[in-house]
Amino acid sequence: MAAVIEASWGAWPDQERLEGELTLGWPVAGIDEAGRGPWAGPVTAAAVILDPPRPLSGLDDSKKLTARRRQVLEVEIRAKAHAWGVGWAGADEIDALGILQATFLAMDRAVAQLSSPPHAVLVDGPLIPRFSRGFAGGIHPMVKGDARSLSIAAASILAKEARDRWMAEIEVIYPGYGFAVHKGYGTAAHQKALKELGPCPIHRRSFRPVAVAAGL
Repeated sequence: MAAVIEASWGAWPDQERLEGELTLGWPVAGIDEAGRGPWAGPVTAAAVILDPPRPLSGLDDSKKLTARRRQVLEVEIRAKAHAWGVGWAGADEIDALGILQATFLAMDRAVAQLSSPPHAVLVDGPLIPRFSRGFAGGIHPMVKGDARSLSIAAASILAKEARDRWMAEIEVIYPGYGFAVHKGYGTAAHQKALKELGPCPIHRRSFRPVAVAAGL
């Protein structure tokens, strides 16, 4: 049986070779997150195993796509991917664990939602998360992976769309902050609302602007 991982995997120079493991028939999941920097809301992660016979066109880092294009691709990814999952870590978990460990927790939960387990995982970024299960093919961090790996790019789209939708919906419960617009990020409008209204339950009190507003 051919090995899925070559010694030079971490140095593969182009997207075609980075996704080459899929042609060997191994289920490899790409993982990415959205929402590490905002002052409010969860950090969200997604895991995607692509299906080579059902290719997706136009995949790219979610930050480089228009909102409309992300929405179209989200539907296509969910329909065509071999498997996908989304995981979350809430503001309370971010405050308790720190944003890095909370991000890893969301990634672990995303993998747990996959309908079939991956042989290996590609993770956007330079760090190796700690997962609750092992992978025979290993865990492979990839700097700028959302621009180098199709499966990570797909995960970045699912994570961002899921989180943006959640933040828009939570605006109904916590009106006045503008969550539907800024998605919890530290905009001037968010700063103004935070000063006038104080933090709400989905604010991250471990983040300095929120802590200051809360008088902590």
